[in-house]
Amino acid sequence: MEYLKKLSRFILPYRKYAILNIICNIFYALFSTLSMVSLMPMINVLFGESAQITVPPVYTGFKEIKSYAQDSLNYFVTSVSETDGPQQALLYMIILIISLFLLKNLFSYLAIFFVTYLRNGVLKDLRNAIYDKVMSLPISYYSEKRKGDIIARISGDVGEVQQSLLSVLELIVREPLTIIFAIVTMFIISAKLTLFVFLFIPIAGFIISMIGKRLKKHSQKVQEEQGLFLSTLEETLGGLRVIKGFTAEPYFSEKFRSSTQRFFKYSNRLGHRQNLASPTSEFLGIMTITALLWYGGGMVLVDHSLSGGAFIGYMALSYQILTPAKAISKASYRVKAGNAAADRVLEVLDTISPLDDTPTSIHKKDFNSHISFENISFKYDDAYVLDDFSLTIEKGKTVALVGQSGSGKSTIANLITRFYDVNKGTVAIDGTNIKEFQKHSLRNLMGLVTQDSILFNDTIKNNVTLGQKHSTDEDIIEALQIANAWEFVKELPQGIHTNIGDAGGKLSGGQKQRLSIARAVLKNPPIMILDEATSALDTESERLVQDALEKMMKNRTSIVIAHRLSTIQKADLIVVMQKGKIAEQGTHESLLAANGMYTKLVGMQSL
Repeated sequence: MEYLKKLSRFILPYRKYAILNIICNIFYALFSTLSMVSLMPMINVLFGESAQITVPPVYTGFKEIKSYAQDSLNYFVTSVSETDGPQQALLYMIILIISLFLLKNLFSYLAIFFVTYLRNGVLKDLRNAIYDKVMSLPISYYSEKRKGDIIARISGDVGEVQQSLLSVLELIVREPLTIIFAIVTMFIISAKLTLFVFLFIPIAGFIISMIGKRLKKHSQKVQEEQGLFLSTLEETLGGLRVIKGFTAEPYFSEKFRSSTQRFFKYSNRLGHRQNLASPTSEFLGIMTITALLWYGGGMVLVDHSLSGGAFIGYMALSYQILTPAKAISKASYRVKAGNAAADRVLEVLDTISPLDDTPTSIHKKDFNSHISFENISFKYDDAYVLDDFSLTIEKGKTVALVGQSGSGKSTIANLITRFYDVNKGTVAIDGTNIKEFQKHSLRNLMGLVTQDSILFNDTIKNNVTLGQKHSTDEDIIEALQIANAWEFVKELPQGIHTNIGDAGGKLSGGQKQRLSIARAVLKNPPIMILDEATSALDTESERLVQDALEKMMKNRTSIVIAHRLSTIQKADLIVVMQKGKIAEQGTHESLLAANGMYTKLVGMQSL
């Protein structure tokens, strides 16, 4: 029940299928018991043990229901045997048995039919929810978590939850009801024999519970290790060129093999415990049935307190308990594995993002006057990357940030886009703290071109129109022309409908960067952020990209983070940063005249 409570928000939309499954399972358990009970009159007819009753019995109350049912059946058998012969009575018993088994299997199928919608619906919704959560969590979350572990949770763990849902419903409805109906019927047949059987049940339950005690812990280890080797695989695919270039294949191979070896060890332990459930419960069941044969056989052969048909029916009901008991022991282990998987999935889903919008968040439609950084400080770990930093950027101006690596330039871009939040101070647009804006509307005001051209395994059109699906082909071509990309796109076999491969692998570095610029141009935002957009390019590509950037930045507010100082000479303001603070600021000419840090940086690059 605790497991179902955890997943209740995903189960509730499919509750009608759960209810139909429960109803079908109730009928399955009922007809399963009746199908075994129906063997009793058939055996009595076969061996001539049916009592000869020629007068219809009279119902005298619920206390005498057992006698009334037996007498009614015996009266029916006596009547048919006298008129049509005992073989005809046997035929009727066979038809009854076939009908009951047919109904039992029909409801068994219907129960699984309905629960399939529940399981697959929960699987779909869980995967959608965890994917949406993955996209909504801040970037800082993924600097602490392995990507492969997230992939393991959205695939393996969610699949384990889906599989265990059927086990849960069997565990709480189908199998317990089958056992309850069988035990009630066994009490009706012989209370003495049933009490004898009950001496063995606590012993069997204790042994089975001992086997499953540590199952959840082993299951969690298996799932964590799966996340680890998937992380190694993801890192390998992402850095394959570097791995091959540095001949580091043996290191990564050993890392992967160590993880799969641990996975092998944990999986074996888990599998052994799961596999022990069925033979253990079956052996305990056979021991119980053996005791039944000895004790019950004495009741039939010695003191004649039980008929042969009743004893055979009783034995069938005992087996009826054995099968669901085995199923419950296996299902309980499955539920424990599913419980561990659900904990890992819900850990991600229940993570609270500090960047989430609030009910009072403002929808920011446009940019009117200025961007300001007011005494901001920020740290990724312990040391502050920015320390009491202040800067104002007027609308329509281009501000360049320069400085050595680690001086805090790219952090400015991360803070204004709210990929991270400041530790101290305020980042404001038009005088309003950006924390008060809806993230979606804030980021709609900005275009971003980074050093690494992030492209997807899709067509040029879909890469350029990212988030701007309403754009026409003419709009896309115009953006490509501004970005100096149309000259190579028009030569491609399918033009803008050409697939560019994984991460744009079919294109050169300069071509990929120009597509990134075209994407930003098509978005047409009032604020443009360029994070070292030309640092990874050769001279010819840099010239084309720089020309594209200059065309794009016209009449926009631009924040340019530059490594190559030749690209920012026309900026309205150049801010030289050192250790998270502003060392000097001014135009290109005024900074050169001041003969300070900027002059040294220019001199080093010229050299």
